[in-house]
Amino acid sequence: MAKRPFIKVQRSTVEALILIAILAGTFIALASRMGGGNLLKTIMNTAHNLLLNTVFYLMGITVLTGALSKLMSEFGVVKLLERILRPFMKPLFNLPGVAALGALMTFLSDNPAIISFAKDRSFAKYFKKYQLLSLTNFGTAFGMGFVVMVTMISFGHTGSAFIGLFGAICGSIISTRLMQSKCLKAYPELDSPALDKLHEEETVADVEESDKSTFMRLLNAILDGGKNGVELGLAIIPGVIIITTMVIIITFGPGPEGYTGAADQGVPILPWLAGKIHWVFEWLFGFTDMRLIAFPMTALGAVGASLGLLPTFNTIGILDGNAIAVFTAIGMCWSGYLSTHTAMLDSLGFRKAIPKALGAHTIAGLCAGIIAHFLWLLFSLL
Repeated sequence: MAKRPFIKVQRSTVEALILIAILAGTFIALASRMGGGNLLKTIMNTAHNLLLNTVFYLMGITVLTGALSKLMSEFGVVKLLERILRPFMKPLFNLPGVAALGALMTFLSDNPAIISFAKDRSFAKYFKKYQLLSLTNFGTAFGMGFVVMVTMISFGHTGSAFIGLFGAICGSIISTRLMQSKCLKAYPELDSPALDKLHEEETVADVEESDKSTFMRLLNAILDGGKNGVELGLAIIPGVIIITTMVIIITFGPGPEGYTGAADQGVPILPWLAGKIHWVFEWLFGFTDMRLIAFPMTALGAVGASLGLLPTFNTIGILDGNAIAVFTAIGMCWSGYLSTHTAMLDSLGFRKAIPKALGAHTIAGLCAGIIAHFLWLLFSLL
């Protein structure tokens, strides 16, 4: 009994030493090329530049899209779209028609929105257990889709953005189906109703008409939706500043005058690594500049952070129609699944399915990007 505290202290000490060694080694390696002072200045200037020129830009988009999505929900547009999409759900995704509502809500908000539906008994009763678990993959492929689409279109490539949307939908089908297949193969007992009582009475009555005037409903929807957009904009700040700064530091090189401590400078480690197998990215995604690989790498953890790379790509002239199509497909399909899948499946009480969900979604995101690239090539020939 007396040895346990000693073991814990020893382990924490080892972890601390390892972390210090990694941080020191990384700093020394980068500083040897950039200079210690320049490295620190670049980190601070890049973070400041991202906050002012990217985060607030994205927040403006999330406020507007949040208001629009709430407006669509308040006046029945979302419900109408759900009815239109319902016939496609079973043949494409092997999901009940009501799942279309979950896709729409994650498209208008973010990945975790699907979990609130999965935990709703009036929603879950339509599903089998393996289908309910596959909602993590299904919903994630549409997470922040509205924000991604509007951002991509703002760079002047509307057609490419919609090609990317089609690629993301294909990726969602692949991810959902793969997840369902893997779960059924590993856990056959999941082929049973998600709820024990299938024929329980509805607990949710029809929504009564509001006594509020149309003007007040309109005003409340816009203001409440905008408020939700501000919350989403605040939520993406850590990912954009921390992750994007780290990616920029290992993606871009010195400026025209060398290393000066300016924003968006770094040591191009990531392009160098990607260049070793450049033919893979050129053939599968059409990337002619290996710095573009930074977008999908960042989208693994946070799609908001990956969107922060677009202004820099646009400034240096490597953001074209093909890149927009592939970025839209991969960014929407992956939408930071590495940072959300674990928590989402844990909240559903099925941690053992996490590796299967991550594996299926990794494959699906790559397929989404490949489909978008070749579809863009096809349309560019017309």
